[in-house]
Amino acid sequence: MTFDDTSTHHAPAPSVDVTAAAASLEQALFEVKKVIVGQDHMIERLLVALLARGHILLEGVPGLAKTLAVSTLAKAIGGSFVRLQFTPDLLPSDLVGTRIWRASEERFDTEWGPVFANLVLTDEINRAPAKVQSALLEVMAERQVSIGGETRPLPHPFLVLATQNPVESEGVYTLPEAQRDRFLMKVTVGYPSPTEELEIVRRMGVHPPEAEQAMTLDELEHLQDVADTIYVDAGVAQYAVDLVMATREPAHRGLPELEPLIEFGVSPRATLGLVASGRALALMRGRSYVVPQDVFDVARDVLRHRIMLSYEALAKSLTADDIINRVLSMVPAATISPVAHRPVPAGGSADSTMPPPAPAPSPAPEAPLPSASPGYTGPAIAPSGAPSPPPPRSGDRNLPPVPTNRTSSSAADPTVELPES
Repeated sequence: MTFDDTSTHHAPAPSVDVTAAAASLEQALFEVKKVIVGQDHMIERLLVALLARGHILLEGVPGLAKTLAVSTLAKAIGGSFVRLQFTPDLLPSDLVGTRIWRASEERFDTEWGPVFANLVLTDEINRAPAKVQSALLEVMAERQVSIGGETRPLPHPFLVLATQNPVESEGVYTLPEAQRDRFLMKVTVGYPSPTEELEIVRRMGVHPPEAEQAMTLDELEHLQDVADTIYVDAGVAQYAVDLVMATREPAHRGLPELEPLIEFGVSPRATLGLVASGRALALMRGRSYVVPQDVFDVARDVLRHRIMLSYEALAKSLTADDIINRVLSMVPAATISPVAHRPVPAGGSADSTMPPPAPAPSPAPEAPLPSASPGYTGPAIAPSGAPSPPPPRSGDRNLPPVPTNRTSSSAADPTVELPES
């Protein structure tokens, strides 16, 4: 069983060398890293969101190079960049524009706002009131602005990158659920290491480095179309669905301990986001197909801002990442096993003249399942009939123990065929 979920919203890209595309993306990353010290995860996710045509929310304390990373990325791709500082007295017309009366001509003119750029940075988005945040809904979802019956499309490519300060609680407005769900990812930005801090002092001195243009906007749009054609197998798509359903129906997915901790699970935008982000990450890694590892790597960024925790979870000081870590450690993924396609002889069929390919070998029954611990970077791999999963991570605070009599199974075919490169 195969699954080719090529998007119908964009014309399929012609045959392209995936290795060359990955090299072009790596050059863009190199230009950004010439300026930004560390923060590799944030930089990679910025480019993933750009390829997947999704918006991204960056959360971290001030001074962690969030704004500098976005402006540097705009230089690397040769796109226009605008920074909008959100304040409590900001108005929607300050973003999208307004109608102005021209007395000399006795008519209204539309003065378009500053959102008409390729990369729009909304700095400290939680400082603006709800009416300003809602002005971004049409911009982010429809990629257009409507004023006085006149609609104007936004330039392509277009990406909204919002920053959020999690420290301050006065004079800020929590993002509504509808607004947060419009973001493809939420990336948490942490402090640099001591070695990176010393490099910041050395590099960002009197003459800090500047990024050079690594690609054109046309090349970037072409890479976006190439990302849409990355192959997604049925097993990988089923893994994304299983992760999403585990947040909605944890008891039916073998996670009854999470039932009282989740108020609402994630929306279908999360499923689409997992697949789109997995495609972009696979392209950056030089592959023409998606593996469960790609979905696993982007799962925290795609799911963390969409899960609504219950009061019980908040009372236990649990975070969305704690819930996601438990889901990732318990939901099994399909085993990826490349199988070569045998040629069909003349006058016969492959099924009648040669035996079917041998299934992928399954792990020994006594082998424990890996968990999503800090040292583990892959999804839980468990074919049908595998033993019970391992005990919970030490980092999952106050979560109930995992029942030991649970038998994991995957709805997807445990062996997935990958296309020939």
